[in-house]
Amino acid sequence: MNKSPIYGLYVITDPILSPAGKVLQDAELALKGGANILQFRDKTTDWNTQLSLAKQLRQLCHDYNAIFIINDDIELAKQCHADGIHLGKEDDALEKARSELGENAIIGISCYNSLERAFEMQSRGANYVAFGRFFASKTKPKALQAETETVIAAKQALHIPVIVIGGITQDNAPELISAGANSIAVIQGVFAQNDIQAAANALSNLFPSHKS
Repeated sequence: MNKSPIYGLYVITDPILSPAGKVLQDAELALKGGANILQFRDKTTDWNTQLSLAKQLRQLCHDYNAIFIINDDIELAKQCHADGIHLGKEDDALEKARSELGENAIIGISCYNSLERAFEMQSRGANYVAFGRFFASKTKPKALQAETETVIAAKQALHIPVIVIGGITQDNAPELISAGANSIAVIQGVFAQNDIQAAANALSNLFPSHKS
């Protein structure tokens, strides 16, 4: 499979919006709509069910030539042969993930609003960094506020892709894309919408068609 680059629409599943019996259907709608990256994020379902879903989601993503990422669970990423993992605050997790998942794994790191953290994670081998939240977020209402200026500075200083997350919609995404964001990560803006495919398509179309 020729994997797409870290670019465009990055969707993240939510076990409340897309429970186990619905997540595959919802994920496919998002992929049909143009999502380029899909992250499986589920901290509530039992692990064996997560593994079964993750394997199916990985295949689905590859059918659509999209990247499949696991949230925060190195063993799950390893067992389902995900393309990579997204990690949060645990500072030593990057090295462990690289050791367990191999040199080709995509490892993304949450950097909140910290350019310093982004520099450090880039130097330690992260494949992308994520900043956010930028706008009011129903998923993480107490998350640290990030600034558009951080995206601008990150794009000038880093050589790995920059992802933005947190309350992103069709209306506010262009500001962050113009600031240099390679990708917008969305949960509610896709999976809470009546027409998931149309919502994904509208957000995907905010990006230039070429991938750089």
